[in-house]
Amino acid sequence: MIETPAVSTAPTEVITTAVPAALEASAVSAWFGDRKVLDQVSLAMPSGKVTALIGPSGCGKSTFLRILNRMHELVPGASLAGEVRIDGVDIYDATLRVTDARRQIGMVFQKPNPFPAMSIADNVLAGLTLTGIRATKTAKRDLVEECLIKAGLWKEVKDRLAQPGGGLSGGQQQRLCIARSLAVRPRVLLMDEPCSALDPTSTRRIEETIGELARDVTIVIVTHNMQQAQRVSDQCAFFLASQGTPGVIVEHGDTAAMFSAPQDPRTSDYVHGRFG
Repeated sequence: MIETPAVSTAPTEVITTAVPAALEASAVSAWFGDRKVLDQVSLAMPSGKVTALIGPSGCGKSTFLRILNRMHELVPGASLAGEVRIDGVDIYDATLRVTDARRQIGMVFQKPNPFPAMSIADNVLAGLTLTGIRATKTAKRDLVEECLIKAGLWKEVKDRLAQPGGGLSGGQQQRLCIARSLAVRPRVLLMDEPCSALDPTSTRRIEETIGELARDVTIVIVTHNMQQAQRVSDQCAFFLASQGTPGVIVEHGDTAAMFSAPQDPRTSDYVHGRFG
């Protein structure tokens, strides 16, 4: 059973600004029971940049992504070692509440998951309740418009905000989920293959949205689409797990350099489609 984050009852105000944060993983290892799935993964994800995690299925990319906002610990029997720091603060520090970590580090999943019976506007605002953020009706209305604009959806839905979010197309639902994540003013946004279930037109719109959001939030995206990684990211990290060994980062660096002059032959083989 997936746990629901506890709702904070402390009165707080809507965060008016959010500054992109640097995220850094140091010597992260992960297990599901006795099976080790990541081994000593270290990666710096610079503030205000897009970092793409690439590699074959089963090499630990999505597990690593979930570790970055404390979702890995929700899996029964899962464990980890190492540190994840946001602007130098360890998100696994015992004094930091899970809800506070996840408010700073949002997540957009592979499959769009809006609340289908909830209105478009209420979908955007759903995160405020979970994180205990209070706001006036005017502030909420302004927040809905702002987040839908940032997610590239406002013009398409501004005249039907009271209609159910489940009535939107797949691509629109994914952008609604992005808007919902943005409403709590995250400093980092994690995206787990956000375009894998979408048509080319919707994929292009999501990629445009990522490019626009990168000015305001640090983005880490898992993708199996090498062309997409080239289009949207500033840097890449290539994950690989072979013959039952846990996933590791083979190579990471500037995206253009990773695709034009990779340092490891395995990276070259993967980005040029020779395996994976």
